[in-house]
Amino acid sequence: MYNQTVARLTYRALLGRRRALILSALPLLLLVIAFAVRIQTGADDRAATEILGGFALAAMVPLIGVIAGTGAIAPEIDDGSIVYLLAKPLPRRTIITTKLLVAVAITLAFTTIPILVAGVILNDNSQRIAVAFTAAAAVASVAYSAVFLLLGTISRNAVVFGLIYALVWEALFGNLVPGARTLSVQQWSLALAERIAFDGADITSDVSLATGVILLTAATTAGTWYAIRRLRALTLAGGE
Repeated sequence: MYNQTVARLTYRALLGRRRALILSALPLLLLVIAFAVRIQTGADDRAATEILGGFALAAMVPLIGVIAGTGAIAPEIDDGSIVYLLAKPLPRRTIITTKLLVAVAITLAFTTIPILVAGVILNDNSQRIAVAFTAAAAVASVAYSAVFLLLGTISRNAVVFGLIYALVWEALFGNLVPGARTLSVQQWSLALAERIAFDGADITSDVSLATGVILLTAATTAGTWYAIRRLRALTLAGGE
């Protein structure tokens, strides 16, 4: 289920100089915003909730998920270098699960740590807000990685479609349209944040915790399963 060679190649591809700079940009921006708000307003629970929920969880986490998830496999498929990997005596399931684990690890590193630090800066973790959003980002990172890894196996425009989903569906409709919120990874993960934080933290989700966990698990499982099928189909197509 895990191959060190595949993992090493995937880490190298995702953490190249250019992609690492892109991955670092949003976390650095989050920290700059947190410092600026703290200096201007002092510790503020509402500001922490708005910044961590409205920017970090709604925009930063899915965008980093797009970069890590699609970048784990889409470039290899686009340039044809995936055939060298497929020629190895490796189960397709091992290739996908290894790339998924790498994408999850990178997404977690570039989201949860900055969110936790920013939350502490903004309100000293009052009402457990920093921990709540960090936990939400962690579970969302897993689901996003699986969904965007799948997208990388089915479309040559995976990054474009991923950005549309992250910016339009998650960041815009996921915050503004009631019906869309129930079909948003952001809202599913917010259910966990709502449970962890104190009642006065003003963190709410449109779904219950049980529903959120079920949907996050379903999205991760289905995305991984179908990505494996797509990779097997790609192998057969190459053989034909």
